[in-house]
Amino acid sequence: MTDPDATRVAVYIDFDNIVISHYDHVHGRNAFSRDRARQRETGSGPSPEMVDRLEQATVDVGAVLDFASSYGTIVLTRAYADWSATVNARYQRQLVGRAVDLVQLFPAAAYAKNGADIRLAVDAVEDMFRLPDLTHVVIVAGDSDYVPLAQRCKRLGRYVVGIGVAGSTSKSLGAACDELVTYGALPGIAEEETRVEDEPAPAPVSRPDPVAVAGPTSPAELSDEDDDEDEPDATLSRRGATRLLERALRLAHEREDDDWLHASEVKTQMKRMDPSFSEKSLGYRSFSEFVKSRNSVAELDETDQTRLIRLRPDRNR
Repeated sequence: MTDPDATRVAVYIDFDNIVISHYDHVHGRNAFSRDRARQRETGSGPSPEMVDRLEQATVDVGAVLDFASSYGTIVLTRAYADWSATVNARYQRQLVGRAVDLVQLFPAAAYAKNGADIRLAVDAVEDMFRLPDLTHVVIVAGDSDYVPLAQRCKRLGRYVVGIGVAGSTSKSLGAACDELVTYGALPGIAEEETRVEDEPAPAPVSRPDPVAVAGPTSPAELSDEDDDEDEPDATLSRRGATRLLERALRLAHEREDDDWLHASEVKTQMKRMDPSFSEKSLGYRSFSEFVKSRNSVAELDETDQTRLIRLRPDRNR
């Protein structure tokens, strides 16, 4: 049964807006428009150079959704874009894996640039009346076009959070929201570039590793160095669990602004971010035992009955 006092979050993503804004933030003002114009002149698909530039400006959708989950249970997530476009299609698997509803927008004409704005706003207002238990609305976009939507959400009693890219987010949108966060400031984003080598390559779905699926024979074998990503999509890998713990701690520290956090709260946040997380499926008898095995990431205080956790200071929180 749903807890009537629980916070329930709806997330709306203007996907073109956030992807193009981040591309321009990485490669320079109006870089996406210039690169796309050159592509149209050649009449072919994206050049190898543009593919590489798109890769450099990849948006971490997981970081956005994980941050949204820190406000409560995410009950719906919608992303609006033309999913037939190459720049967006490359994200489809990642989005579907996070249960995001992909809303297809067909570019009817060159002047119909605000199609996502209108459709997103209509859906959001309809959802607020259809789902009166929604408490938070997260708008992932930076356009001033969303100011009326943010104001309407606040008038209807919802807490409004805006997420935009630095340099491309309207000041008026920030004023209309209860809280505005830049994409680059999200926990897990700033340190990603320095940890690229630690990220395993995605495993092909058709070739899961039977050893990884079965798991090790003892928790001692579950070190960060022994982690393996070759597991089925529905199974959280051991390295994935380590990253999940770190990101949950970063989110909790930012929200609570406390040095030590209750272990139960951290585990709840991890379950919100990835419902497939289970320390027992990884070979641990308890959550505390799981945290102890990740001592390069987290510290555990068991001096009292209330177990406390914190991110290790040397992780540059």
